[in-house]
Amino acid sequence: METLKPSSAVNSSDRVHIVCAEPSIANHFLAELRDVDVQRDSLRFRRNLQRLGEIMAYRISSQLSYTEKTVKTPLGESSSKQLRDFPVLATVLRAGLPFHQGFLNYFDQSPSAFAAAYRIEGTSQVQVQVDYLSAPNLDERVLILVDPMLASGKSLVQTYRAMLRFGQPRQVHIAAVIASPEGVEYVTREIPEATLWVAAVDDHLNEQAYIVPGLGDAGDLSYGSKL
Repeated sequence: METLKPSSAVNSSDRVHIVCAEPSIANHFLAELRDVDVQRDSLRFRRNLQRLGEIMAYRISSQLSYTEKTVKTPLGESSSKQLRDFPVLATVLRAGLPFHQGFLNYFDQSPSAFAAAYRIEGTSQVQVQVDYLSAPNLDERVLILVDPMLASGKSLVQTYRAMLRFGQPRQVHIAAVIASPEGVEYVTREIPEATLWVAAVDDHLNEQAYIVPGLGDAGDLSYGSKL
């Protein structure tokens, strides 16, 4: 895993990590997510999002707090490290659900938070509406906010700020599958307390604020087209 370096449009920082910067099975899953032929299989698309969520959960777990605990085995005792507390897993409906499930597969005792946020289309600038929010108490908790596509970053920042009404986390991680340089810049500037984890940083945003080359609409590819 490397600190973010490849794009001059993004400030290098130890708070930003690119999971697919080095060869691993994560690169294979990401390639399938992008592939227009593989995308026809919505089940496989969702499963690949889950797999990347699992990989990122494992990577982020190295940044969490652990306590020593002695456990009994059939033949004796063993000293081991166990999570001090499970993080709160938050996601943005609906595209974030498969990605969130990957994190939940590993952090299986974690409470979850959900937000319904969407872009308002037909305007010259991206506007975001947050219509629904549900979360446990976040005070002194580790918060992991996951969203597969980090485009402009506005919906993610607005969602995070809305969640602060439930308390102030002691540690914040943000995870995305594909990000734009503009989105990374915006999120790291607006949420300086967060560590950002992405599978890949793509070239740019187009005029409609979609990531290029990206992969398309993650929600539609997961669950079908919407009106």
